[in-house]
Amino acid sequence: MENPKTSGQYTCTEYREEMILLGLQKRLSSEGLTPEEKESLLKEIAKVEKQMGID
Repeated sequence: MENPKTSGQYTCTEYREEMILLGLQKRLSSEGLTPEEKESLLKEIAKVEKQMGID
């Protein structure tokens, strides 16, 4: 059985991960965030990127 990441098929899970990442990046670029909020967002972005294999 082929690995879905290498078979050329784009899965719902991959789409969902991308949308989560985009949402986090958009929130990170918004004004008025505290340093704690920025740090939290950066950690979450790193977590999602690792999950996606793009760390």
